[in-house]
Amino acid sequence: MTLVVDASVAVQWALNEAGTTRALALREEENLIAPSLIATEIGNALWKAVRRGAVARTEALDTMAAILIPFDALVPVEDLRHRALDIAIDLDHPIYDCFYLALAERERCPLVTADKRLLAAGKKLKGVEVRAL
Repeated sequence: MTLVVDASVAVQWALNEAGTTRALALREEENLIAPSLIATEIGNALWKAVRRGAVARTEALDTMAAILIPFDALVPVEDLRHRALDIAIDLDHPIYDCFYLALAERERCPLVTADKRLLAAGKKLKGVEVRAL
């Protein structure tokens, strides 16, 4: 099964948080995909973890180098930009999250997220299945 995984899930692969066990189990799925934006979002989360002292700099850099390996495909945001903006306007929700929704819609596969706001917004979008981690 193909799943779109957002950054809130992927970051949990690296940072020991409440949903880490469930997030790691997703890596056993057949096909994980995400918009290329995920690399930026993961990097930002790792930067924040370093700032608050939760992760050492070298660990964050090593994680950044390896965290995208489980993905079978990273779809360029340029391919999703029009639909992502359309969804963002319709749902009155930040476009960053809407790239994941646009990809899930395009690929006709579920989106898995640990982000409660994205989960709630996604439930309003017909034809897209959004699952909580």
